[in-house]
Amino acid sequence: MSIPRFLDIEYCQTDDALFPTAIAWSLEDGRMKTVIITPDEDWLPADGDLGDIDLRYLEEQGVPLLDVVRELHEDLPDQTVYVDGLDPDEILVDKLFSAVAQEAPFEIAPISELITGLDTDTLEDQRRQLMIDEGLEPQLPENGVYALLLMARNEGLMDD
Repeated sequence: MSIPRFLDIEYCQTDDALFPTAIAWSLEDGRMKTVIITPDEDWLPADGDLGDIDLRYLEEQGVPLLDVVRELHEDLPDQTVYVDGLDPDEILVDKLFSAVAQEAPFEIAPISELITGLDTDTLEDQRRQLMIDEGLEPQLPENGVYALLLMARNEGLMDD
């Protein structure tokens, strides 16, 4: 049985900016990758206001966009990648890939297209409860991916 692929993106959103700051995704074997993203200069607002985002941290710890895109191409080619459906994931993925003039090698779909027996509100309640039960910090993208993996396992969509 193949394991569905999942992705979660953390991002900066202000009046003048919307861009990805960290991304996590699952691999074919269920392992995960997580990277901090070095923002593109074009993403940064002229006034420098990034709310509670630490630009120095992103610049020091972040992975260059080209490297992030290369890894996503290697890990998720021709896949349907499931997201929680709460964030502007498609916009963020488009922003990431268009910054290096490439197209995403995968399609994004909400978890509700994978787990079809439950409505969106029930799925979100389950995801939120899993985060609480597992002691996961919701702002970390790897925790979002882990919760989606647990949901898929609980629905019998992958082996334990």
